[in-house]
Amino acid sequence: MNQKSIMSTWRFFALIVVWWIPFSANAHPLRLSLCEVEYSSKAKLVTINLKLFLTDVNEAIVFDPYSKELAFCQPNESERANQLLLNYLNRFFYIKVNNQRVDLQIKSKKLKGEGDNTALWICFEYSQLSPLKTLEIKNAVFTDLFFDQNNIVYIHINNKSKSLMLDKKKSVHLLKF
Repeated sequence: MNQKSIMSTWRFFALIVVWWIPFSANAHPLRLSLCEVEYSSKAKLVTINLKLFLTDVNEAIVFDPYSKELAFCQPNESERANQLLLNYLNRFFYIKVNNQRVDLQIKSKKLKGEGDNTALWICFEYSQLSPLKTLEIKNAVFTDLFFDQNNIVYIHINNKSKSLMLDKKKSVHLLKF
């Protein structure tokens, strides 16, 4: 093996180690959210799913990542939890279909994971009767809190998919059909 191959192998190994170490820690390692937007012309429905780390949601809303005050998806969930969540999301997240902003109404939500890796999954649905011409997405959630926040967006339109990475510098993307 020549020296160039050895160095290349070493860099690859180092990259794997650096990437893996944060995943073994207790706290979620990356400042990341996930959004999936799906449109079916047959069903005439836009479905929006957001996956947000619960510690980040609590940090954004009540300024304490480990707060139990809102108790999302728990029997003692605060009466204000959904409204506070929507107030925050409406400042930093939207979907526009054919230049019309979708009114976000929570259809369902659930918690998955454990400890610092617990995620709040939120589902929204929007009836879209006319053909889809444009889809604009703003996802700047948590960019007000974390300089390194990245928001992955997957878009599925009639079985065609596209992925985006939105962040503080580029938080809005427009798709035309």
